[in-house]
Amino acid sequence: MASRISFSPGHVALVKEEVASPSGRGVLVTGASGLLGRAMLAEFQKGGWRAVGTAYRRARGSLLRCDLLDEEAVRSLLNQHKPDVIVHCAAERRPDVVERHPEAAENLNVHATGALAKEAAAAGVVFLYISTDYVFDGRRPPYGEDDAPNPLNHYGRSKLAGERETFRQCPGAVVLRVPILYGEVESVAESAVTVLWPAVQQGAAESCVLDHCQQRFPTYTGDVAAVCRNIAERRLQDASVKGIFHFSSKEQMTKYQMAVAMATAFNLPSTHLIPLTEAPPGVSRPQNAQLDCSRLQLMGLGVEPHPFSDAITSCLWPFLQDKRWRQTVFH
Repeated sequence: MASRISFSPGHVALVKEEVASPSGRGVLVTGASGLLGRAMLAEFQKGGWRAVGTAYRRARGSLLRCDLLDEEAVRSLLNQHKPDVIVHCAAERRPDVVERHPEAAENLNVHATGALAKEAAAAGVVFLYISTDYVFDGRRPPYGEDDAPNPLNHYGRSKLAGERETFRQCPGAVVLRVPILYGEVESVAESAVTVLWPAVQQGAAESCVLDHCQQRFPTYTGDVAAVCRNIAERRLQDASVKGIFHFSSKEQMTKYQMAVAMATAFNLPSTHLIPLTEAPPGVSRPQNAQLDCSRLQLMGLGVEPHPFSDAITSCLWPFLQDKRWRQTVFH
């Protein structure tokens, strides 16, 4: 079952301590300071797991600082905490940044992934790698797990290489491909969905042109985390749960439509938002990389995605300029 969204003005809190697990199950979440990693850590803690999160540049609180490119440090981390499952969220996920810094992205998305998968296999730990719909070219959706990948940009190629390294080093691993994500953010710039919020709030004072060409399926991080916990718990009981899975929301939206939906949810004007129906310049992106999620559903591992309007409201209202809105809507 999907978790209920809290309408608290606070954000997903960083873990303050290693939560004890009555069942003894332990999970290690990489990239736990990031958008998905925070939701992942919170979901496993809620499920009673002993949850440990790692980060590097943004390690704070009790998150463990670990350079995933340092194989000895990774090995030491696993020896110390002895997780049953690793959920590998750490990645360079911004296509424009990957194009500008391909070597650094390759190191994190491919080499660090391979090293972590190798250590997981050696320690007998379940390895779950988070990948992307950008491994597909977007010309013939929807895409099943067995459809041939054909990434259009370096980000997609690096994540596909990470998938292949995962299975080369750890044949029993799980790969979960997901689309564009949003969730409880520390700043609206943290997600390619919530980054649209300032344009929505600026109102009629200034028009804003937004992509109305690329079809996306914005997916809530809490739902992805719930799916990962479902997979992890089933896998500890059934070793046949392995290979590639897809998870995505069901709502198809361009960035223009996402922005209009945000405006509607907050009763804000949207006439200043202008749809751009030609492909925007810059890094090539798939036109429509819709994921077929039937394998996950058939195995009973999926969750019902939160409606976009509900989840995005929960994520964005702490950043609303008119603070009176909180009182009129929630009190």
